Amino acid sequence: MNKKRNPVLGRILKELFFKNTIKVIIIVVFAIVAAIAMVLGLDAIEDLFDIHIPNLLNATSPAEEEAANILFRNYAIRMIIYFAVNVIASTVQVLMIVGVAQGVMRDIRLKTFSSMQYLPVKFFDTNKYGDIMSRYTNDTDTLDNFITQTLPNFVSSGFTLIFILIFMFINNWLLTLLVLFLLVSIMLGMSGIMKRSAKHFLKRQRLVGVSNGFVEEMMEGARVIQVFNHQEEGIKDYNKINDEFRVEDMKANTSGNIMAPMTANLIRLEFVIVALLGALYVINNENYKIGMLVAFLTFTNTFANPIGRMSQQVNSIAQASAGARRIYEIIDSPKEEDNGYVTLVNAKYGDNGEIIETDETTGKWAWKHPHKEEGTITYTPLMGDIVLDSVDFSYDKEKQILFDISIFAKPGQRVALVGETGAGKTTITNLLNRFYDIEDGKIRYDGININKIKKSDLRQSLGLVLQDTNLFTGTIKENIKLGKPDATDEEVVEAAKLANADSFIRMMPDGYDTLLTKGGENLSQGQRQLLSIARAAIANCPVLILDEATSSIDTRTEAIVHSGMNKLMEGRTTFVIAHRLSTIQKCDVIMVMDHGRIIERGNHKELIAKGGVYYSLYTGKFEFE
Repeated sequence: MNKKRNPVLGRILKELFFKNTIKVIIIVVFAIVAAIAMVLGLDAIEDLFDIHIPNLLNATSPAEEEAANILFRNYAIRMIIYFAVNVIASTVQVLMIVGVAQGVMRDIRLKTFSSMQYLPVKFFDTNKYGDIMSRYTNDTDTLDNFITQTLPNFVSSGFTLIFILIFMFINNWLLTLLVLFLLVSIMLGMSGIMKRSAKHFLKRQRLVGVSNGFVEEMMEGARVIQVFNHQEEGIKDYNKINDEFRVEDMKANTSGNIMAPMTANLIRLEFVIVALLGALYVINNENYKIGMLVAFLTFTNTFANPIGRMSQQVNSIAQASAGARRIYEIIDSPKEEDNGYVTLVNAKYGDNGEIIETDETTGKWAWKHPHKEEGTITYTPLMGDIVLDSVDFSYDKEKQILFDISIFAKPGQRVALVGETGAGKTTITNLLNRFYDIEDGKIRYDGININKIKKSDLRQSLGLVLQDTNLFTGTIKENIKLGKPDATDEEVVEAAKLANADSFIRMMPDGYDTLLTKGGENLSQGQRQLLSIARAAIANCPVLILDEATSSIDTRTEAIVHSGMNKLMEGRTTFVIAHRLSTIQKCDVIMVMDHGRIIERGNHKELIAKGGVYYSLYTGKFEFE
């Protein structure tokens, strides 16, 4: 059966049981022992009223009084033993189930994060980060509360109900049927309310994610909001979201919170009915005594208490179900497909010029082609020859973004893409990395269709420097080594020098060991970009993609970094996306794009000579917006 059709809480319970079978069995045993001890203690109440109290009251001699006292002491010891066994077994059971539950939560969090790492880029493009984070915080908290608190309560209450019901049938099956009839009526009412409550809690949890996503955007754009005096509009937009959340939250909590008082009143009514009918039954039946009625009413009250506690957990169950559903949306989301079989390997050349695969780091690479039908393997040297042949593409199948794009980048060439925002420049880099797959046409890398290349190996061969820098919590050295985790300290310094970042790094308090936090907020924008360039340099990829790599750097810093950039691009096929036309004049070929089409191509001199769009931009001394 498809997992998506299974109840999400059922999936969690299966994981809890199958991964901890022995512990779960032990928990069940202790729960049964605790329930039996409690029921035996309750059942002994009948002896207190029908045997021990009459014996103590009716004793007429010291011998009878002594005998009655001995029997009562034995009875008291037996009750203490029942109580002690119940307490010990219940405590062990709760401690074990909490330990198991935390292990399950750890696995769920890890599974969610691991699944997220392999989701396609499209998932992050279509979901707000605040909403995704809400699944790790709010939704996970509701699930954790269910597993560590609600579930143990249900386990202990469930076994208590079963054994109490057995003893109630033994004592008086007729009154037990009455209790069950009233109880079933209560449960049917609870079921309908739970369904409505679950629906509203799911909407509520989704709105929590929407709210978090909106607040995150407002926090990131705080400066822009204040500059443009957009505070009031932001408050109005948030008020709409907040008001929608209030309505769903009110519906969810109304449905959930009404359960406890309604169930409590119905249980009290049930107790009164059973007490009245039970009293009449004892009065008119000589075989039953007052002790039996007291014991039965105690059973009834004890039987009703777990039902009451369960009804109070309706909110927790509904929230957990909604939270688990959103968590499993990440886990069950289709992972990034990869049918590639051509891999990237370290290579060296033999005496006859043949390519030999090696585990050594040689600085040379080759594409490894397994031919299953022939049972052979061939190798193609990694040169950096990139061809886009009549490529069409759209993100949502409704609006086409690229039209008949053809680009031929020879090894070592520098190809520049210029054009207005939305012209399709970054989309081309997304296709080269196979973040998205093309709809029509071909993209070849060293003559190989990139659909045949394993994605991880394809991306390993592409160095990428984006306009928005992404630095992670850790030292400067660790951030640079992200491009090559096994790099030596000497290689880190060499890469930093290549990007002209070495001088400012050495001026930091701890040099290369300076800790960066919150995306490198203790660095200037230009310094962060230099580290991104150093990270690409240490990766030593044969193909570079520079997507507005210097747009965040001031003119003076840009001049400093250009020498390093030129060294970085030497011998590498490079795609340069830039708004500043001054940064692309030395490129071998410049593509001018407009609304997903290439409208001009050539080098700087050729395009100036044509007197077209590029000439107008250059001589008009303005750049693309």
